[in-house]
Amino acid sequence: MQLSGMIGVPLVLMIGIKAFHIPYNKMKMLASPYWIVISFIVALIIVLLILKKAEYNRRDERTTPLPLGKSLGWALGGIFLAFFAQYIAAIIEQMIGVKVESENTQRIIQLIETFPLVVFVSSIIGPILEEIVFRKIIFGTLNRRFSFFFSAVISSIIFGLAHLEPVHLLLYTAMGFTFAFLYYKTKRIIVSIIAHIMMNTIVVIVQIVNREHIQKIMENYDKVQSFIGGFFG
Repeated sequence: MQLSGMIGVPLVLMIGIKAFHIPYNKMKMLASPYWIVISFIVALIIVLLILKKAEYNRRDERTTPLPLGKSLGWALGGIFLAFFAQYIAAIIEQMIGVKVESENTQRIIQLIETFPLVVFVSSIIGPILEEIVFRKIIFGTLNRRFSFFFSAVISSIIFGLAHLEPVHLLLYTAMGFTFAFLYYKTKRIIVSIIAHIMMNTIVVIVQIVNREHIQKIMENYDKVQSFIGGFFG
């Protein structure tokens, strides 16, 4: 899914121009978001099919999950827990000089504005796919042999690196650790999926509704940072 764009985007571009006679400039803008939607859906289907046949998914190996009512409570509480983890990680990143704004998030918002269906990927398909891969499969496999802390840290670092934004590795790792904790605590992958979906949805809504205000805040933040850098330089 991560690498398929090198082939998929040009393919969608060619199909749009040749088969549907869409102007090149317009199709060039739409090819990437179209392929994101296609590749995420295909990846999710493949992962679900593999998961269905996986050895660790056998009935005799399952642990007893938390009751549904309590699990729902953890799912809702997990949303706040995820935002709190992000907040702490963001403070630490600022302390070490990392820029607050995430380029990955801004790219997603731009894609949503170009092709609104991408919001379905960023808010629903993406979180489901990530929770199955990074929590149920990677964390779950590691946690059979190692402690919760070690398994959560390793799977969360891999989760962070997969976002291809290493400057915010701490932020993504904190999020991944939170979702791993929710899955570990409840033994229900749906809990971390709900928390992840809600967190992504809230972030997207806030970013779109308050985009101009956020940009002004970031511009002022950059000016303050430049002033401080010049003062101590």
